[in-house]
Amino acid sequence: MIQTLLHEKYPIYTLELDKAETSCGSVDDILAHFRERIDANPVIEYIGVFDHYAHTSSLPDGIIAPGIKDAKNILFCFGKEIPNPGVLAIRPRSIGVTELEHSFVITFLEAPNPAANEAMESWTKQLKDR
Repeated sequence: MIQTLLHEKYPIYTLELDKAETSCGSVDDILAHFRERIDANPVIEYIGVFDHYAHTSSLPDGIIAPGIKDAKNILFCFGKEIPNPGVLAIRPRSIGVTELEHSFVITFLEAPNPAANEAMESWTKQLKDR
């Protein structure tokens, strides 16, 4: 996994996974992997899946970069406390999964909670199972 700044201000984690490195054959398979981990943790609440590719391709002015075959986000929340109203601005969490010709790209925004980052990074690294 690499950590970078997207647009010089958003800290993101990224893993590009060659399709030969994983037993997952599709974006939906990867989302199922994340859903299992979310459901196994009593502190995390599953929210849903957003089909970013379908949404963007349905827009008259929607633009999808060449080479992107599918793109979805799984949404969930680690929030076990609300210490102040501002914390709602940084919740819920989302992991994006994009399919390219020979790889999957998994991305997520750095969370202020180190345990959340550790979990999302671990879940993502588990995808490399070949």
